[in-house]
Formats: sequence, structure tokens, C-alpha cells
Amino acid sequence: MSFQAYIDNIEAKTGKTPADFKKLAEAKGFLLEGNLNPATKATEITNWLKEDFGLGHGHAMAIYATFKGKTE
Repeated sequence: MSFQAYIDNIEAKTGKTPADFKKLAEAKGFLLEGNLNPATKATEITNWLKEDFGLGHGHAMAIYATFKGKTE
């Protein structure tokens, strides 16, 4: 599955875009001024995405990758 397919599936399932997830992550302190908070571990973010949005591990990692700047 391509990266874009992961993003499309996430948006279909949750109704949220990567930009929406970034705003939510900033509100939780996972991102600071658009960048990953160095004190936050990837596991904290993926656990949040799994618990609050029902994402699987691969899809949660795709969102985490967008936080790191991946776009394709």
C-alpha cells in the first residue's frame, strides 16, 4: 500500500486530514510550533491515535510520519 493510500484510508475512516491531526497533536503537546516535541516518544503518539481514533499501527505510523515531515 502506498503512503498516499494510507492517508486516504485514514481520512475515510476518521474524517480527519493530516493537518487536522497536527492541530490535535499540538493541543496535546506532542508538537511544538509544528515540530515534534523532543520529550514525546513515537509510542505515545501512536498509542493516542490507536486509542482515540481506532487506527491500526501502520496507519498510526503514517500519521506520525506526517508529523516528521513526510508528504509522499
